[in-house]
Amino acid sequence: MQSHFQKKPSDGAVYVFRAKRADRLKMIWWDGTGLVMAYKRLEQNAFKWPAIRDGVLRLDPAQFEALFAGMDWRRVTALETRPPAAAEWLGVRFGQAHKPIF
Repeated sequence: MQSHFQKKPSDGAVYVFRAKRADRLKMIWWDGTGLVMAYKRLEQNAFKWPAIRDGVLRLDPAQFEALFAGMDWRRVTALETRPPAAAEWLGVRFGQAHKPIF
């Protein structure tokens, strides 16, 4: 990794490599005490693997989980969330903007 990617193995990244048939993955990461290597083989289908540019693909944690599960990681998107209405009500009732009514 250090000679090919110019990255230190202890940088916190998970390095993922796939076989030509795309049904097997090898992962290497540093756990704080040494390098860990994991191997996964899909019994059916293949991992959805994109075209790689510059030898590096960056995935967020949800996309990585989808890739590792054999799902199409490109379809994973974060949902837009808002605070629940109850949280907004509590913020108005008990927040700094208004004094509590009790």
